[in-house]
Amino acid sequence: MTELIERLEGLRSRLGTSATDGEHATARRPRVVVMTMGALHDGHLELVRAGRAWLENRGLGPRDADIVVTVFVNPLQFSDSSDLAKYPRTLDDDVALCRSEGVDVVFAPSVDEMYPDGDPLITVDPGVLGETLEGISRPGHFRGMLTVVNRLLMVTAPTAAMFGEKDYQQLALVRRMVTDLLIPTHIVGVSTVREADGLAMSSRNRRLSARDRAAASVVPQSLERVRAALDSGVSAEVAAVDAAQWLAVQPLVDEVDYLTVRSTQLDAPPTAGEARALVAAVVGGVRLIDNVRVTISEAR
Repeated sequence: MTELIERLEGLRSRLGTSATDGEHATARRPRVVVMTMGALHDGHLELVRAGRAWLENRGLGPRDADIVVTVFVNPLQFSDSSDLAKYPRTLDDDVALCRSEGVDVVFAPSVDEMYPDGDPLITVDPGVLGETLEGISRPGHFRGMLTVVNRLLMVTAPTAAMFGEKDYQQLALVRRMVTDLLIPTHIVGVSTVREADGLAMSSRNRRLSARDRAAASVVPQSLERVRAALDSGVSAEVAAVDAAQWLAVQPLVDEVDYLTVRSTQLDAPPTAGEARALVAAVVGGVRLIDNVRVTISEAR
């Protein structure tokens, strides 16, 4: 039975993560956490399923471990107050979906519960990795994201946390934070879940009109153009520029923020081998991001 908890005290009691429990750190019950801002869709549910599979691969079934989903629209991640106000909030539906997937706990705190003293004075600095790509267009976003992820890791004390590869820069930053801050949690990346036409599933897709939703498929198509160009031996720079120019003239595409090829660590692309193609574009007034794994061929 899925339990909805809205208070930190109740969560700590349910999970046994009280700071006063001196033995908890070494004797805790295994668990997986999936962190969301709500408006759940099948992409989120795939994270839950991946979490269950991760536990099962280690011989841990429902009697041995918990799956926790957090639902919190984090104001620190929004530089635009109107964007925060428009973000969909569907808690009843979210809980029902979690129940259908056998989630043990849904933690859905209020802003006052997560930040009882207002905006925190001490936050997590994303460093140079947070100053590129999304960090340019959304100043302060990654600082807010890492700060709340760190807090949620502290209060849920998970064995593993599942993050979708759709937000690849977020995944890279969380992995680096866990490494740098010595947080004992496995960060597991899960492949992007896509609609039938290739569009990456996202809560923001709900804001697209029917016409704009049909047009949005050109965003993942631009990445496939990069992949095909790289496979044919075109350089990463030329492949990205050509795809960006193609995307910019497609119907209903308002803006191409970036389309680039980077290393798997999001710095300069390698001369050959695995890399990542990433895009951010505005369609019908809605900003969409996506990325795919690509391979840069040896120079011919």
